[in-house]
Amino acid sequence: MEKFLITGGCGFIGSYLAEELIKKNKKVIVIDDLSTGSIRNVLSILNNNNFNLFLDTILNYGILEELIKKVDFVFHLAAVVGVKKVMENPIESIIVNIEGTKNVLNLCRKYNKKLLITSTSEIYGKNVNVPFSEDADIVIGSTKKKRWSYACTKAIDEFLAFAFYEEYNLSVIIVRLFNTVGPRQTERYGMVIPRFIKQALRGNDITIFGNGEQTRCFIHVKDVINCLLKLIEKEESYGEVFNVGSDDEIKIKDLAYLIKDIVKSDSKIEFINPEKIYNRGFEDMERRKPDLSKIRKILNFQPEYSIKDIINDVVEYFKKEIDLSNYFF
Repeated sequence: MEKFLITGGCGFIGSYLAEELIKKNKKVIVIDDLSTGSIRNVLSILNNNNFNLFLDTILNYGILEELIKKVDFVFHLAAVVGVKKVMENPIESIIVNIEGTKNVLNLCRKYNKKLLITSTSEIYGKNVNVPFSEDADIVIGSTKKKRWSYACTKAIDEFLAFAFYEEYNLSVIIVRLFNTVGPRQTERYGMVIPRFIKQALRGNDITIFGNGEQTRCFIHVKDVINCLLKLIEKEESYGEVFNVGSDDEIKIKDLAYLIKDIVKSDSKIEFINPEKIYNRGFEDMERRKPDLSKIRKILNFQPEYSIKDIINDVVEYFKKEIDLSNYFF
């Protein structure tokens, strides 16, 4: 039976990956420090005989080494994520994202383990040549803008990964995720769809940072997991980087009105200056749309879930969560 390690496996994406591997009768080990993840995300598999959870950080080299020794494949998802989290904790973001990834790469090389690393669409920074292809230039803003520290850390992670691939022949895949959404994702770290939906369900103002003209492409977490599990089976995936997302582009203000309509909410739409929330150091990307030619060529990839499907799934999840909170509190 294959054994998998998922760093950050109690997180939003990692928990879905763990569940899917368990369904496929694989053994799964998760390491997570719960800084952004939650035990609640893995409750459905917590008592499964094929699942083991270690509450620790990927900065703990000793425990990480013991876990990587035991497995056949590593999914490295652990990172400080979310614009709000990065803005509030830039030092933690830099250290965890770079040092943690270096630890994972060193140990995968030492024990000859295959590896997939999740990177981010933030990599493309202020590049205006949309849609972004994997070989597009990285255009990062000023170092005085804390927003860009996350993109820089993930870029360093990618440089490290490719260096290990070329110098040590380490079997590694990098995927750049574009706005992955679904049930379980929290709004606490700045994720826009869960934030808008919670505001709409509660009848609060739906707050748009800026003028709402900025565009994003959203993909359901289940489409992402399906893609990752297929990628690791393709030998030609190793040593490559892939955009994983949807190319169905939507303006943030249109997203807000769509959520308001689906929820049938009386919430007002409010446009606010993002610096009132994040203070100095915030800067936004106007468009973020992937070129999916490469992933489609290797996997014939096409997301199954539309933006309306995504919203409906998250709405149903939060409705249950709100009902439970009213019941218990």
